[in-house]
Amino acid sequence: MATIKDVANLAGVSTTTVSHVINNTRFVAKETKTSVWAAIKTLNYSPSAVARSLKVNHTKSIGLLATSNEAPYFAEVIESVENNCYSQGYTLILCNSHNNLNKQQAYLQMLAQKRVDGLLVMCSEYPKQLLQMLEEYRNIPMVVMDWGQAHGDFTDVIIDNAVYGGYLAGRYLIERGHRDLGIISGPLKRNTGSGRRQGFLNAMKEANIQPLDKWIVEGDFEPTSGYDAMKQILNHQPRPTAIFCGGDIMAMGAICAANELGIRVPQDISIIGYDNVRNARFFTPALTTIHQPKERLGQMAFTMLLDRIFNKRKNAQTIEIHPELIERRSVVDGPFIDYRR
Repeated sequence: MATIKDVANLAGVSTTTVSHVINNTRFVAKETKTSVWAAIKTLNYSPSAVARSLKVNHTKSIGLLATSNEAPYFAEVIESVENNCYSQGYTLILCNSHNNLNKQQAYLQMLAQKRVDGLLVMCSEYPKQLLQMLEEYRNIPMVVMDWGQAHGDFTDVIIDNAVYGGYLAGRYLIERGHRDLGIISGPLKRNTGSGRRQGFLNAMKEANIQPLDKWIVEGDFEPTSGYDAMKQILNHQPRPTAIFCGGDIMAMGAICAANELGIRVPQDISIIGYDNVRNARFFTPALTTIHQPKERLGQMAFTMLLDRIFNKRKNAQTIEIHPELIERRSVVDGPFIDYRR
């Protein structure tokens, strides 16, 4: 493998001159530059990324501490981040922690040792111990995605306006003539679970609809929990005419449970989801859902991080992303529809 000394010898210059040509750190005559680049091409020389990073104090790498890249929602956001990193010449180091504090600590140490230029954090849970860990690495520019509030002055935050999204889902079902409404929420200890449910309940309260406890079940965003929760709700008589699932993947499980019980969606029961994951339009029936701008979320996070890296901005920002309704085929008019509207 060729070294910088080999390039210098072939070009007939010093190693310092080769370094200045590669890094463009000092004026070098055009003829000399041509000789150096010709030698680099002949020897197929590749400068050490580590050595260059020590000189310019940038590694062109970004760390992403995530819960998992398996869940469709996270996967789509991570894909957006990766695409933006690639377009700007950055390497993305993805660390799936599965909310394990030991793994999170080990990954943060590793990313610091690799001298990443910045850190993105997208975890589904933020216990006190994790917040304390992040505080220890406040010297690294940082942006937190999909969390509810800024922490101190060391981080930017992009949050899911969960309450508004849940309200949109509830208002839509009510406007379609549904009054007997069920809820399969995400985990209530998480903002995405409790916020979406609260927004839906707000819409019910606004319409003077009293929720029934037997039609409200907590899930965990996985399809099995949607399946089990739907069976639990449908075992009660009377049954709701529409169900709000706080995540599309739970809605997939809920639709499966209804089909197994011989209950048709949407003819017998309507279902609305949340997230608008990429495959939602290919559910049977195509899923009406609340859209999260996942591609934009990844782009915004990366842009905000670059701002922190290059402009040395210290003050924290909080930016909300705004969900919107995507109407497909999993909801039909309920018995109380006002056809005069």
